[in-house]
Amino acid sequence: MPRITVDTTYRSRRAATTENDRLRVTVLVEGGHIAEIYDKGTGVNPLWTPDWPSIEPSTFDPVRHREYGTGAEARLLAGIMGHNICLDLFGGPSDEEKAAGLTVHGEAPVVPYDVTREADELVLRAMLPLAQLRFERRMALGDRGVRIREIVENVASHDRPVGWTQHVTLGPPFLERGVTEFRLSATRSQVYGATFGDDDYLQRGVVFDWPYAPRVDGGDGDLRRFTSAQKSSAYTAHLMNPLSPHAFFVAFSPRFHFAFGYVWKRADFPWVGIWEENRSRRPPPWNATAVTRGMEFGVSPFPETRRQMIERGALFNTPTFRWIPARAQIETEYWAIAEPAPAVPESLAWPDGR
Repeated sequence: MPRITVDTTYRSRRAATTENDRLRVTVLVEGGHIAEIYDKGTGVNPLWTPDWPSIEPSTFDPVRHREYGTGAEARLLAGIMGHNICLDLFGGPSDEEKAAGLTVHGEAPVVPYDVTREADELVLRAMLPLAQLRFERRMALGDRGVRIREIVENVASHDRPVGWTQHVTLGPPFLERGVTEFRLSATRSQVYGATFGDDDYLQRGVVFDWPYAPRVDGGDGDLRRFTSAQKSSAYTAHLMNPLSPHAFFVAFSPRFHFAFGYVWKRADFPWVGIWEENRSRRPPPWNATAVTRGMEFGVSPFPETRRQMIERGALFNTPTFRWIPARAQIETEYWAIAEPAPAVPESLAWPDGR
């Protein structure tokens, strides 16, 4: 049985943990972020911890806390860590939604959660009042990682189109420039169609086949290895293999001989967005110091407003958002896998063989 603690702290944040002899998983009470999946053998947490101090989203004040920026993402950035859920937006709110209180990636990564233990599961529940959604996440440790189940319930009397993305972000020391390897069950891909950052190195809007993305300076960039550039920014969207019932990504650290990744049902989350931020973003709180790579799997290929998401409708003949019927709920299950490895695995399998 795992050891579950529902009332602790992590980096000055209210937190809860579930652990066994191999792994410790820590979640933040406010925002529900999975802050660490810590491997006790290597002493490494593959997930990103920002350079800046973290505060509870409920304490954020746009006047007093300008060190986190001044836009719709500031409240999220004040408390972001590791793997956060994007719901019911993947991207920014419209001006009108921002005025109504919505933040980047929706309410789910900033609201407080009720955290309990139920048998061998760590359970998080939250109400998203503006979106009229209830969200539940259940986490259970296994031999190779953690099984995660999520339920999204629409309490409104009308059908809702939603963005729903697992915003998994990796960081140092696991993530190393020019070193960390990646594998992904991708087929067709596309570069973000507009300027993504100050140091974009891929050709905007180009369609390509994984893993070779056309560079602005000529040639192709191999996305299977994290960039070696001193500064860079990029976003690419990737369709998961329609011929496989499961999708995956895996990252490998040669220094730690450690593999980390996720496997999920392809029908639930057909897209992966790869977000690279390598000392490029200059405004606070980034201050051109962050080194990250996001491997963001979900129902949408690109971070964009709700209106843009709906008007896009589909890419590569695949929907770019999901409907939740009135007063109904939808459920998904996926695994985060963390284990020693001598070399980069070429794939990840569903742990119980299904």
